[in-house]
Amino acid sequence: MRRTPTRRAFLAATGVGASGLAGCLGGTNGGGGDGTASPTGTTTGTPIPGESSLLLNWKPSGLHVPYFAAKANGFYEEEGLTLSTIETGEGSTFSAKQAGLGNVEFAVTSSDQVLNINSRDLSPQSVGVVMQKSPAVVFSTREAFGGELTSVDQLAGKTVGTGPGMVRMLTTLLLEEAGVREDVEMVDTGYDTVQQLLSGEIDAAGGVFGDAISAEAQGPTVDSLAVGDEIPSYGHVIATNREWAGENPDAVRAFLRATARGAAWAHGRPGEATDLLVEANGVLEESRDQQRRKWETMAERFMTGDAVAEHGWGWSRSEPWQVVHDALADADALGGAVDPSSVWTNEYLDTDDEYIGSYTDVV
Repeated sequence: MRRTPTRRAFLAATGVGASGLAGCLGGTNGGGGDGTASPTGTTTGTPIPGESSLLLNWKPSGLHVPYFAAKANGFYEEEGLTLSTIETGEGSTFSAKQAGLGNVEFAVTSSDQVLNINSRDLSPQSVGVVMQKSPAVVFSTREAFGGELTSVDQLAGKTVGTGPGMVRMLTTLLLEEAGVREDVEMVDTGYDTVQQLLSGEIDAAGGVFGDAISAEAQGPTVDSLAVGDEIPSYGHVIATNREWAGENPDAVRAFLRATARGAAWAHGRPGEATDLLVEANGVLEESRDQQRRKWETMAERFMTGDAVAEHGWGWSRSEPWQVVHDALADADALGGAVDPSSVWTNEYLDTDDEYIGSYTDVV
């Protein structure tokens, strides 16, 4: 696999010395590269009026560690932003719609649902990409597959089960890219994909990496292939109402800076970060180990890449949006015409901030 250059290496190659990286990543604040605050903190010194809330895409889990870490550590407050609540969501469609309606200031959703809701006359806008790669994976157990799954080519002649929606579309694209789609039997497993895999009803499954972790927690050895390694596509994104963001740019920038800092802090302290998640959501106590694994997997495999190394945390490129748009359009899953370049922006990402602009180096 090609090694992704760090932002420091990228800047050096383009003629910018390491000393230009905000005092060797300390920034003007002198904060530590691991996300800890210096005595002066990172506050803008100008409190942002009012309160804001964050709507998750689903129930809190290890995938939402950065927000709980940032809130518990006071990173939002240090940016002058009062984040009053982190609310449980009802799916990415719901959270994108609520952002579009302006019923919530910030929402965790997905690129496909930002496109979908924009095609239905609402205006949620992605202001930051949390997962640079889709969480979609194709996975199997050694028992069900008859050995180790290491390549998409091995799926030829096999039965692959997936649930509905974007996971199925991306799994199909992955099989087509590998030239084996016609040799694979795809079946609809609804929301029972993991159990059908474990019971041997299917040879492999299309799901998200959290499903693979859940399957492994039940005993078997699980191998998985990340769809995003081959198909440009995003996972979680942060959405806001377009008009509200335009009227409250300081709030949006503050939220993104604090969230990136929360992610950097949690990356170096997965155990402590998981503790903060569990403290805020006691029901997760029994699945603490799984939540930690979800966060570690997300942080190490899905949050970085070329765009982050070259531009910073949260950065959008046009290709993943176009790929997802075309998949939705081909499946007749959009409500109308939508320009994929119109539903996202990088304008609220402060790339001079160490936790955004130099995220790759910080973690």
